[in-house]
Amino acid sequence: MAKVAFVFPGQGSQAVGMGKDLYEQFPEARAVFDAVDDALGEKLSTTCFTGPEDALKLTANTQPAILTVSAAVHAVFQKRGPAPAFVAGHSLGEYSALVAAGAMELQDAARAVRARGTFMQDAVPAGVGAMAAILGLAPDAVKAACDAAAEGQIVSPANYNSPEQTVIAGHAAAVERAGVKCKEAGAKRVMPLPVSAPFHCALMDPVKPKLAEVLAGVRLQAPRVPVVSNVEAQPYSDVGRVVPLLLAQVSAPVRWIECVEALKANGVTHVVELGPGKVLGGLIKRITRDIESFNVENAASLEKVLAALGAA
Repeated sequence: MAKVAFVFPGQGSQAVGMGKDLYEQFPEARAVFDAVDDALGEKLSTTCFTGPEDALKLTANTQPAILTVSAAVHAVFQKRGPAPAFVAGHSLGEYSALVAAGAMELQDAARAVRARGTFMQDAVPAGVGAMAAILGLAPDAVKAACDAAAEGQIVSPANYNSPEQTVIAGHAAAVERAGVKCKEAGAKRVMPLPVSAPFHCALMDPVKPKLAEVLAGVRLQAPRVPVVSNVEAQPYSDVGRVVPLLLAQVSAPVRWIECVEALKANGVTHVVELGPGKVLGGLIKRITRDIESFNVENAASLEKVLAALGAA
């Protein structure tokens, strides 16, 4: 018997045109885009569908845009596909997961991630922080390289994405030093990331009190489906945990490897990535062979995945 989890992507999966065919073909998707446009008082849908790319890449737009597309895909899929036993999201995707689990209203989540994106953008002046992906080095070795490279500055693992890929974040110079140390330790590649801020490290601490004010105004309910949090990498269903975990997440690493392992330990056999891109499915394949992953981001992939899961 297939046991399904839904997972939701984070920043970096955006692309101009995302969600457009779902908007045109499915009233459920249209309702999601219209609700977010209404909540934000602007046509974010137009930015998703036609860009320009520079506008879509601004963190304050990217975060609500990915959330909206993910919620639209979920709205369409939930009417036609199997129900999930668990939900999880990568960074920003955790908000999409909470919407899917009924813990947070869509419009509240859109306003919250617009604020989150704005606060993150503003927390560190341009050029002060940086992020880099370290490929082909064990996570423990990456952490050790960061510790050795800090020299009084901040640099630490931000995303434990797969056994071969860890993203680091912090002060630009410290990230550069850590990259050199990772190379010396045997990393295959060090790729600087084109991001506007150093997410998921201590430089994001100033975001927390501001985000706490925003989240205090959000109506929350107990998740209908357990949510695997980025911070603890364990499923939870207690409504009282939602805000503390979302606040901690701002400066804590995304423990994606352990999130996937938690799904596996709880008997999940199939994961459906709902939203733009196939990033999470690719990471899941590198973490475990025991979970089959699919992605739904448009009408064509929807049909394909429904057929595959019907067979499963």
